[in-house]
Amino acid sequence: MSEKTIGVFVGSTRKDSFSKKIAQNVIDLFPVGFNAQIIDIGNLELYNQDYDDMPPTSWVTFREAVGKLDAFLFVTPEHNRSVPAALKNAIDIGSRPYGKSVWNAKPGAVISVSPGNLSAFGANHHLRQSLMFLNIYTMQQPEAYIGDVTNVLGPDGKITSENTKSFLKSYVDAFVTWISHF
Repeated sequence: MSEKTIGVFVGSTRKDSFSKKIAQNVIDLFPVGFNAQIIDIGNLELYNQDYDDMPPTSWVTFREAVGKLDAFLFVTPEHNRSVPAALKNAIDIGSRPYGKSVWNAKPGAVISVSPGNLSAFGANHHLRQSLMFLNIYTMQQPEAYIGDVTNVLGPDGKITSENTKSFLKSYVDAFVTWISHF
């Protein structure tokens, strides 16, 4: 099997984002041959169809980078029971212009992260709706909801909970198997 490149899209653009810390921990769990890297979405201009014919440079660069990826991992918090605006914007930019989606027919997965007990359940499922529409083959099981995140991360941003580490390792293993089918 050839090496696979996985784009990790973090829904939170906050400097000390819990989602980004979890994403960085998850990246370290991928085996040799699976190169996972965070794709920055924080500097993309808001999507506007008026710019489809002459897109901003940031859109062109983003679309080219995403188009080269073999798979996608979305790690997101929840904003008002849905997906953060920056992540939805990135998804929209990658999906346009119509018929030229860089997301089409590639595998993906979702991890939602929250300091609360609901574990960003709403964002996880709203995101899955968009991914399904965009023909991203989204891994159904296992699902990943990381709640109470402030108590599983140490001051250095590393996961301190052995249960969470073990779960995320099994999640990455399942995702690697999922990706290998494509």
